[in-house]
Amino acid sequence: MEIVQRRPVIGIVAFILGFAIGLFVFGWWLTPVQYTGAGPQDLLPEYQEIYIRTVSDLYSQDLNQENVRAAFAIWPEADQTICLLAEQETDPAAKDRLTTTALILNNEGCTEAVLAEAAAAAEEGGGNNTLLIICLVLGVIIAALALIYLFINRGRDDEGEETSPPPPMPAEKIITSEDPAAEDVVATPLARFDTQYVSGHDSYDDSFSIENAQGDFLGECGVGISDTVPGGDETKNVTAFEIWLFDKNDIRTVTKVVMSEHAFNDEGIKAKLAPKGEPVLARENETIVLETATLIINAEILSMEYDQLTMPAEGIFNNFSVEISAWAKDGDFDEPDVQGHIDQMLDY
Repeated sequence: MEIVQRRPVIGIVAFILGFAIGLFVFGWWLTPVQYTGAGPQDLLPEYQEIYIRTVSDLYSQDLNQENVRAAFAIWPEADQTICLLAEQETDPAAKDRLTTTALILNNEGCTEAVLAEAAAAAEEGGGNNTLLIICLVLGVIIAALALIYLFINRGRDDEGEETSPPPPMPAEKIITSEDPAAEDVVATPLARFDTQYVSGHDSYDDSFSIENAQGDFLGECGVGISDTVPGGDETKNVTAFEIWLFDKNDIRTVTKVVMSEHAFNDEGIKAKLAPKGEPVLARENETIVLETATLIINAEILSMEYDQLTMPAEGIFNNFSVEISAWAKDGDFDEPDVQGHIDQMLDY
């Protein structure tokens, strides 16, 4: 999809090639349409002429008009085609046989009105064929131009004239827990992740590996269900989510618990979830910051919706969508400061 968005011509070429392959290769060659139950009006013009002359010749022998009508029963415009053949016929006897056949079918014979209708129908059919040919020719021309354009741009890409690397995640968008207004944080953008919970996804627990440009593992982050309340069916009624960050250079896993409005205002639920992490009220467009020794993530709540049909009010999430942006702090962090954290825990 990204390629098509950057170069719409690729989408156009793909459509034209798919149409051409489906029509010409599969439709006309590999799996052509098999006609069944066709009438004489569906034959090629030369075979229609043979059919008409055969019927008119038989009538001249047996003079059975019912056989003539039966032969053209499913061909309403047969008299027009017969009259066109009669106009072109040079043999008087054959012309009379054809005219008589037309007379049996329309009770008029080959009058000027019938000939005019026949000429108009023939012209209309030819116009349809001409339109089809024009459309096919235009399709081929468009496909050729699109392919030429594609090859030209591919050549430019190979020479390095037109392509440019995608822009990195802007460092100025980093929000730190220490100073949300700071814009001079020195960090390297790493990745963005999108995750979404929808009601009924009871095993929701997304996690993402954080790596640098060389593919080295730096840590993990993720979002999962943190707390539920009993409901009337088997589906979990989610009232809080956990957003967490693990840093390989930091023995801690930092977690924040994003709560619904009801859960955040319920002291009992907050006390129950307190050991899991810092409580945060879920608000749309809110950015939740998690920071470790070497990593920072900003988890922005893109959208959220409460289930208005389930109690408690403003308490159960119907959907919850988050975008996580990850940065690596600049610095040399080869080994985690395990001893320092042990000393800190012992100093109580």
